[in-house]
Amino acid sequence: MSSVTVVMPVHEAESTLDASIASVRGQTHEDWRLVLVDDASTDGSREIAARAAADDERIELVPLDTQSGAAVARNTAIALARSRYIAFCDADDLWLPTKLERQLAFATATGSPLTFTSYAKIHGSDAVDAARWTGSDRVVRARDRVTYRDLRHGNFIGCSTAMYDAEVFGNRPMPLIDRRQDYALWLDLLRDGAVARGLDEPLVLYREGGRSSLSSNKLKAAGYNWR
Repeated sequence: MSSVTVVMPVHEAESTLDASIASVRGQTHEDWRLVLVDDASTDGSREIAARAAADDERIELVPLDTQSGAAVARNTAIALARSRYIAFCDADDLWLPTKLERQLAFATATGSPLTFTSYAKIHGSDAVDAARWTGSDRVVRARDRVTYRDLRHGNFIGCSTAMYDAEVFGNRPMPLIDRRQDYALWLDLLRDGAVARGLDEPLVLYREGGRSSLSSNKLKAAGYNWR
């Protein structure tokens, strides 16, 4: 049984998926299992995921025949997890090589059942090798502590930076809502008094642009946040 299950939902991600998978495979902490859930992609995503699974026994591909959305894809992987920790990496984001090593040590040191890290923004079309990334001034810094009350003011936890302890929370699924499923999950995890701790190191590269995003429509985004 691996120490960490990495949840990666995949949909129409052929231009970024190889790099995202490579960033997980390049981790200095090697005891992980990556579950790729392909949400009925019509591009070459499923073929890329299948090649990765054939090449590395730590990678599993779960194909969905009907497009069901990111929450269902992530929950499919969460249900299959048999590890203490469950971490998230989107199919267009990248982990720096020491992400798991540093975050696992941080989780142990703080005793927090939900941890997250700082992340750096990169342009959606950039061809980036996580192992050779040299830094950026476009870093979103992780808060030291985040409570349920804090989260009610906004989501301070980047999805691809988050990791939770399944021994504390169980294999907790994301709520089945159209948007902000990750935000809803963090609220659910912290509602009973747990405190999330943030590691102020940029260990994830977050692609801006090319995502299905509501950020350009502030009113709609606020409505989803409220729900």
